[in-house]
Amino acid sequence: MKQKEAKVYQHGTLGMLVPGLFNGTLSVAELLEHGDHGIGTASGLDGEMILLAGTPYLVQSTGRVRILEQSEKVPFATVHFAQKKDTFNGIALDKKAFEQEILAKYPYKNLFFAVTVTGQFNQVKTRAVAKQEPPYPPLTAVAAAQTVFEKQNVTGTLLGYYAPKLFDGMAVAGYHLHFLDDAKSFGGHVLDFELASGEISVEPFATVEQHFPLQDESFLAEQIESASLHAQLKQAEG
Repeated sequence: MKQKEAKVYQHGTLGMLVPGLFNGTLSVAELLEHGDHGIGTASGLDGEMILLAGTPYLVQSTGRVRILEQSEKVPFATVHFAQKKDTFNGIALDKKAFEQEILAKYPYKNLFFAVTVTGQFNQVKTRAVAKQEPPYPPLTAVAAAQTVFEKQNVTGTLLGYYAPKLFDGMAVAGYHLHFLDDAKSFGGHVLDFELASGEISVEPFATVEQHFPLQDESFLAEQIESASLHAQLKQAEG
């Protein structure tokens, strides 16, 4: 039987978060119908979500890691059903070298693709933003008060996506990565890392399904300014 072409599903856009559209608009239960691996955030921008093998873990600004309930909602998330395509072993790679090596190995610069790394890390530096309450501030203000975590000699999973520059705003151009350690006690949005050794798998997507919060009045009413959108996204995503 021919393997189905891989598809990535995204609810909301990163650009929507820039002016402060943080209300959850899709339930976790509905999200899991579209993927078993992925990343995102929770309603109110309450931390950093990483979805592994169907379990949605949320790393909060306090450092607590909890599992999201099926009834909880997300304002933004990107997910897919994992099916490995390209796999190689990575040794002694920092974040920049890691990102460059993938694009040097595979002709995927104009595609969306998922990347997963499982292994031993010399160090991982992450962040998580604190839960916000209405009226929501802009994303850059929230990111400026983020909590930063760092851990050395840790085993875990790094998971995320690459988006071509053409789609900046829908996603963040380049790599957007989250991390969770094997003990399920440390993680977040990845700011920096150094991989000691691990398996790196890359999954390119033939199809992107973009889902919008059609019933959310705040989204429908918001006038999102595109002129400064990319610069604000880059500032907020670190």
